Amino acid sequence: MTPTAPITQDMLTITRKLPDGPTNLVGLTRDGLRDVLIAAGTPEKQAKMRVGQIWQWIYQKGVRDFDAMTNLSKSYRAELAEKFVIEVPEVVSRQVSADGTRKYLVRIAGGHEVETVYIPEESRGTLCISSQVGCTLTCSFCHTGTQKLVRNLTAGEIIGQVMIARDDLGEWPEPGRAPKDETRLLSNIVLMGMGEPLYNFEGVRDAMKIAMDGEGISLSRRRITLSTSGVVPEIARTAEEIGCLLAVSFHGTTDEIRDKLVPINKKWNIAALLNALREYPRLSNSERITFEYVMLKGVNDSDEDARRLVKLIKGIPAKINLIPFNEWPGAPYERSDWDRIESFANIIYKAGYASPIRTPRGEDIMAACGQLKSETERARKSRKVIAAEAGLT
Repeated sequence: MTPTAPITQDMLTITRKLPDGPTNLVGLTRDGLRDVLIAAGTPEKQAKMRVGQIWQWIYQKGVRDFDAMTNLSKSYRAELAEKFVIEVPEVVSRQVSADGTRKYLVRIAGGHEVETVYIPEESRGTLCISSQVGCTLTCSFCHTGTQKLVRNLTAGEIIGQVMIARDDLGEWPEPGRAPKDETRLLSNIVLMGMGEPLYNFEGVRDAMKIAMDGEGISLSRRRITLSTSGVVPEIARTAEEIGCLLAVSFHGTTDEIRDKLVPINKKWNIAALLNALREYPRLSNSERITFEYVMLKGVNDSDEDARRLVKLIKGIPAKINLIPFNEWPGAPYERSDWDRIESFANIIYKAGYASPIRTPRGEDIMAACGQLKSETERARKSRKVIAAEAGLT
């Protein structure tokens, strides 16, 4: 009988088959890697050393072939090759925007697809990665939210997105040469792709610990930002077990509006969310929280909304990212007019908060914020149907 593993998604449990055959080492924690090596016959006294060696080959040098691990004996390499694999998700397609943004359509186990986006900027390169296939939150302004949840990604499928982007960018050190300098093309990670990261906490945590490990990809926790729609019980846990920067998909200044835009608000309302956020900078030693606020014409973009937002976040070290709505086929909203966005930003700025207006990136390849959706699941619904599902009619 094929073994199965439960994946818990809020009140929903999805069961998926575990793969038969060799174990994939990508995504295992150091302890997990040690356990499988010992189970496969590596002497316990050697296990810590072997973990360190294999870890550096995979995550520092980007090696996928055991034969290339030249500080391991040939016989040990052969044993590893019999029992293990080093596999990352398959890149089905790669699109490059006119502004240099790259979008990868990535196929994972079971034939499912997710999207990953690399955004180059003058001083950094940010990779936006997915944590679930689809999403259960059904945020009405988000294209991903129109795709039902299929399953959580494994830690290997999450960190694998980082690895395939480094492949594409040529960011691994060349064999026989010194490691590249710290001027990285991929310098930042944002968990803002498909899915709600805090509904896949363990997978996200383990993947980010791999990304932060000093003997591997070695990204500072301050270069990783996790974006949540407000899974309140997991916020303190994120501070304690990951410690990365936190962003919150806020988008509404009253429970009535936020209930429609971000339905999770019906479970944990604005007051509950803000109470949890007030503690986060102290628990995680983070400087501030980012509030993400998509600008929707005639919905949440009034001067009154701006003033209410300032009052709500009073006392929380914060910045507010204003996001001009990125339209998608059938979207029930429109982008706020530019002068309206600037007026909103000015009120926040005068109250003492940074209020940058995010420049839309990758719109021509549907790679902008809120536009991600696996190719096979792209919405074909009419604007009327989507609006009805969002409770707007």
